[in-house]
Formats: sequence, structure tokens, C-alpha cells
Amino acid sequence: MTTTNAGRQATAAARRAVRHPMMDRLTRVGLACRGVLYALIGVLAVQIALGGADEQADKGGAIATVAELPFGSVILWVMVAGFVALSLWQASEALFGGLKTLDRVEAVLRTGVYVLIVFTLLSVLLAGGAASEDKKSQDVTAKLLDLPGGPLIVGLIGLGVIGLGVYWARSGLTKKFREDLDTGRMSPRAERTMEKLGTAGYLARGAIAGLAGVFVVQAALTADPDKAGGIDATLRAFAATPVGPWLLVAVALGVLLFAGYCFGEARWRRT
Repeated sequence: MTTTNAGRQATAAARRAVRHPMMDRLTRVGLACRGVLYALIGVLAVQIALGGADEQADKGGAIATVAELPFGSVILWVMVAGFVALSLWQASEALFGGLKTLDRVEAVLRTGVYVLIVFTLLSVLLAGGAASEDKKSQDVTAKLLDLPGGPLIVGLIGLGVIGLGVYWARSGLTKKFREDLDTGRMSPRAERTMEKLGTAGYLARGAIAGLAGVFVVQAALTADPDKAGGIDATLRAFAATPVGPWLLVAVALGVLLFAGYCFGEARWRRT
């Protein structure tokens, strides 16, 4: 057997594994878990806007909230399984999903995000806690700034995050997300609902990513890693605008609507 044939057989086996019915079910569980995280982030953000929450409005804060629930550890282990499945699914899409270049890049980024969520879940389950996303962002930014050409690297990353925000906002406005849905199985009412949830949700995600990217660029220009931040710092920045906390409320509601879209994805997403 040649190396080429062995490689082809390994690729075929990997494709069969990620397309197994059980993997499809776990992936849909993962999509629902994703909705849970965004729902909790949205709720925490609304509470912050109204002055009633001290928790971090990010994935770490959402996971910590789940951990405090009755049977929270059981729920977190289910989320571990779901996000592992999401990681494998997106990795397979990037490797042999036949995607366009931009969609392939998005699949790679999603894989990285889901893997990080798995590590955060495991750190809460096994170590009792996890660092905030703001702290992680600042630590990573500090290490990058110390590299030769560090400010340029950080600046390019910031521009990339801004670009991702623009891409998400455009996806919401053009309803590009519909391409991921199995609309043939949806009723007209469900299709209209998912369009509204997806449009609002992707616009909110785009706004958050865009502002987060601006912070990263500021960190590059000032060589100050504390300028960078995660979702929590970005959301709190909306409340510091002249519009006041109501802009944060609007963005938080968009995040909650995106959570609803994620729950719909768990049923109608093409996998």
C-alpha cells in the first residue's frame, strides 16, 4: 500500500467518522450549548447595563453561571461533549468540506474558538475556575507585543478582528447565514423567524467584534496590552458611549436573539 493510498483511506475514514449519525446528534447538542452560552452572556450584559451584575459577561462568566446551577457539573460535561463535536465538525469542514477560501478560514477560526471553550469548560470542571477572557486577551497581547515586530503583528490581528466584525455584520444584512440552514425542512414561519434572529444576531456579533478589534489596534499603537480586552470589556465599552447603557442593552438584546438563532441552528443547520 502506498503512502498516498493510506492517506486517502485515512481521509475517507475521518469523513465517515464526522458524518456518523451520532456525531451529527452531538454536533446539534453543541449548537444548542452554544445558544446557552450566548443567552447567558446576553443576560449578564443586560444586568451590567442596568447596574445589577458583577459577573464577567463573556463565555467564562456564562460557564461559571452554569457551574453554580443544580447539577451544573453534569450540564458542563454535556457541553464538553457538544463543543468537542463542534470542534471536530468545523475542523473537518476546513480540511475537506470543499468550502471557499473565506468560509474555510472561518471554519478554522471557529475550530479554534470551540477548542478554547472546551479548555475553559475543563478548567472549571477540573480546577474550579478559569481566567476571564479580558485577562487572557491582555496576556496574549503582551506576549505578542514582546516579539520582534510585535506591534505590527498585534495591529494586523486587530484589523483582522475588525474585518471579521464587518463580515458578520454583512452576513446579517445580506442574510448569508441562510446558506447554512436546511430551509427545505423549515416552515415559512420558522424561516421568517430564523431570518430575523440571524439578522439581528449577526449585526450584534459584528458590532462586538468590530469594537474588540479597535481595542486591539489601540493596544498595538500604544504598545499597551491593557488596551485589549475580551467580550466583557467590549460590552462594557458600549455602556461608556454618549448613548449610555441603552446601547449596551441594544447589543445585549442582539446577543440574546443570536442565542435564539443558535437554538434554531441545532434543529435546522446543515451539518
